[in-house]
This record gives sequence, structure tokens and C-alpha cells, in this order.
Amino acid sequence: MLVEDNPDDELLMLMALKDSNIESETAVARDGVEALDFLFGEGKHAGRDLSRMPSLILLDLKLPKMNGIEVLRRVRGHERTRLIPVVVLTSSSRDQDMIDSYKHCANSYIQKPLDFDTFVDIVRQLGAYWLELNKLPGGLR
Repeated sequence: MLVEDNPDDELLMLMALKDSNIESETAVARDGVEALDFLFGEGKHAGRDLSRMPSLILLDLKLPKMNGIEVLRRVRGHERTRLIPVVVLTSSSRDQDMIDSYKHCANSYIQKPLDFDTFVDIVRQLGAYWLELNKLPGGLR
């Protein structure tokens, strides 16, 4: 799942996933409320099959309606979602953003690179680790 409000960054991420040959459906939420609605089957996602949960959440911090730290706090606070790996993928280099992310149990914090080739390489490595090597409890994969 990608939680990203910037259409250019969303497109870049989806292109990088494709270029990295990561075979995966990617749900996209463009704000924090939409992300939680998707995860909990509410709002426009009411009735969604909640047995199909993301294997990974790529979470931007600067989001409309609800920021990424609040999304992370709510994901970690709910039994259904607390074990889903969350990688904060943001342009922020602020120490406080990093501290807050880890304080709320982010699995990783990665600053978005500006260079496309570097971005693709990071996405390839993220996909290889989190979607292929990393093991998750049953029901999350």
C-alpha cells in the first residue's frame, strides 16, 4: 500500500515498482483518512474484503486531512493492522520526524532521493527485502 498525496511522487513510485519487477498490487491512498478507511474497510472502502491486507505500507508523512504520524499511531494501535510493516518514505530530513516515526513503531525511515535512478534502486531494495525476504505471520501475506 502506498500512502502518498503528491501525484508526481505517486507516479514515480508506481513506475519504480514496475521497473523493479515487483509483482504486487499496490493500493494507493492520497491522504491519511483514505489510508485508514482502506485499512479498516470504512468510508468509500466500506465492504472491502478485510482478509486481504497489505504486506507493506509505504507512508509519506506530510499528508492532507491526517498526517503520517497519526496514521502510523492508529495503524499500530489496532489489532488488525499493528503487525503490518510500515516504511516511512518521505522527503523530510527532520530529526523530529524520524524520532516520531520510530517512537510510533515505524519499521524503517527512508528519505526520498531526488534522482530517479537512485529512487528506483531504493524501491528495488525495499521490495526485495520487505516483499520477498522478510517473513510475516500468516494472514498478512
